[in-house]
Amino acid sequence: MRRTVFNEDHEAFRETVRDFVAAEVVPVYDAWLEAGEAPRDFYYKLGELGVFGIEVPEEYGGAGETSFKFQAVITEECARAGVSFGGSGVHVGLCLPYLLAYATDEQKKRWLPDFVSGAMMTAIAMTEPGTGSDLAGMKTTAKLSEDGTHYVLNGAKTFITGGVHADRVIVCARTAPPTAEDRRAGISLFFVDTTSEGYAVGRKLEKLGLKTSDTAELSFTDVKVPVEDLLGEEGKGFSYLGQNLPQERLAIAMGSYAQAAAAVEFAKRYVQDRTVFGTSVASFQNTKFELAACKAQVDAAQAVVDRALDAHDLGELSAADAASAKLFCTETAASVIDRCLQLHGGYGYMMEYPIARLYADNRVNRIYGGTSEVMKSIIAKSMGL
Repeated sequence: MRRTVFNEDHEAFRETVRDFVAAEVVPVYDAWLEAGEAPRDFYYKLGELGVFGIEVPEEYGGAGETSFKFQAVITEECARAGVSFGGSGVHVGLCLPYLLAYATDEQKKRWLPDFVSGAMMTAIAMTEPGTGSDLAGMKTTAKLSEDGTHYVLNGAKTFITGGVHADRVIVCARTAPPTAEDRRAGISLFFVDTTSEGYAVGRKLEKLGLKTSDTAELSFTDVKVPVEDLLGEEGKGFSYLGQNLPQERLAIAMGSYAQAAAAVEFAKRYVQDRTVFGTSVASFQNTKFELAACKAQVDAAQAVVDRALDAHDLGELSAADAASAKLFCTETAASVIDRCLQLHGGYGYMMEYPIARLYADNRVNRIYGGTSEVMKSIIAKSMGL
């Protein structure tokens, strides 16, 4: 079926991204995998390409686009080539919406030009050791100084994507204790300079997949954060976090679909080239049936993602819709990628093959951004259950 979600501008951008991936990422990707991260200099190249500024208003150095579909194109092209852009997805997909929505004009003038160029990379620090998805249970505190000029930040965060290279981090912290009526009260957001005294990057965490995405533990010991770096209003942080969740979950659904589509192509090429018992693996009926079934699942996931992308661009993607898209696409991708790996036989278990890396990378999609179980709870609540 003809796909209608993208227009000529999106497709022209796709060609640019595809050429960039082929020239700047594919030849060096094995080195990135071995190092466990994309090099910091690569993010300047993404800035030069214009990737970071697509949704940033022109007055701050961006292109002023409002469509999230350009990010979908990047996601699809990276999956197609079996690569990633390291931790930069968080920079644009998670951090930028908070800066655009809650930063003052003065803050935007200070931060966004460097955000666009890649001179300032960002991350967001929500999760803490022992709290997981229970953000209301966070213990990190930010206390206003007696003279009112700065906050004093103390605590720790974990699983922070982009945390190794980040120049500034959106840190969620308690500026007031929770109340008996509302555990979510008293949380605020700060855009913290990582060169601040008392700010420390702990271990770079070794993950099952997403090897080129730097993920770290962070700690804060009496870090002074100027009041000018408070993002939005004090005490409203939890509501801010909730407002960006539909886009975050759409991005995960989108990535899952793209990975599943790539897995089918990888498997198709492999079985066409591989010969056993004197014949092509692609000639066996089981191979044809497995790939046909996977293709049907990918088609369904694409339809879900495209509908959600259109809804998001129109401002109509609800929390329940995003949860449904994430649940379906992540669970579908897990099934498709597993079946495609099986068609590779023993070679599918070797990390030199893209299907093995996809298998490892995909697993976290059912966990971060809200687990599949959390998605089911959100959907059930929307049904009145």
